[in-house]
Amino acid sequence: MGSVHDAGFSDRVAGVLVGTAAGDALGAGYEFTHPGPDAVIDMIGGGVFRWAPGEWTDDTSMALAVAMAAVNGPGIDLEAVAAGFVSWFDSKPPDIGNQTRTVLSARPSSALDMQAVAMSLTGRTGGNGSLMRTAPVALAYLDDAEACVAAAGRVGLLTHADEHAVEACKLWTSAIRHAVLHADFGGVREYVSRSPQSEYWTARLDEAEQGTPADFPNNGWVVHALQTAWWAITTTDDSTPEHLPLALAACVRAGNDTDTTAAIAGGLLGARWGASAVPAPWRTLLHGYPGLTGADLPDLAQRIAAH
Repeated sequence: MGSVHDAGFSDRVAGVLVGTAAGDALGAGYEFTHPGPDAVIDMIGGGVFRWAPGEWTDDTSMALAVAMAAVNGPGIDLEAVAAGFVSWFDSKPPDIGNQTRTVLSARPSSALDMQAVAMSLTGRTGGNGSLMRTAPVALAYLDDAEACVAAAGRVGLLTHADEHAVEACKLWTSAIRHAVLHADFGGVREYVSRSPQSEYWTARLDEAEQGTPADFPNNGWVVHALQTAWWAITTTDDSTPEHLPLALAACVRAGNDTDTTAAIAGGLLGARWGASAVPAPWRTLLHGYPGLTGADLPDLAQRIAAH
């Protein structure tokens, strides 16, 4: 795995979880709004669900259920993921995506049962709720690219059977794994070049790089959510680690589902730049379900990666 034990590698491992949580908590106070160009973007909390400053939302809470299911490795225990989702649902979270709520309110007793409920849904089933929690999967499979992609698909399918949602999880998780190992964003295009949906996603990434958030405004949909995150990452100055807070702020300025697009971007940005790129005041504020703080996340990430 190349430079596995250098300080930069450890920082990037930690960044996967810290970046996800930071993006999520940063966007939480702006959800369903469109901050103007002069609005200050900071970890203010508030918003529709009156989050405390630095409190993460369902995005990170669900990602942590995935992370906890990987701590004892190797890989990810899918039954533990499913049980973790139900436990979180039973905690009566203030915010939960519609699709995820529908699946979890059936209180499925196993991963297979959960996936069956997800597959039975009709109508719009391509929400961004599986992509927002996918980052920890990368940490559990740093030594196996193919197993990483397969696991991302399985974790996604627990609640979101839509083909674009499944492929988005595979693409993004593969890119996060690549960023931890190689400290660059090349994994996005590398994955898409050999994806069965290559033509579709190449066009979507091109749109993101060349367009503006007005071109992909429905970012509660998984495709527009990924495009918003990739737009923010590719159109902000990426010459220094300051890229991370800049790109997260860009996600929030894009509006609508701000906590989720920033959480999605944050997982990849943290994997590339490390937890140290998350501004210290933000890291200090971070906290949320299941009773963790930002200080707990690096250790959790290292424990997963160690397997």
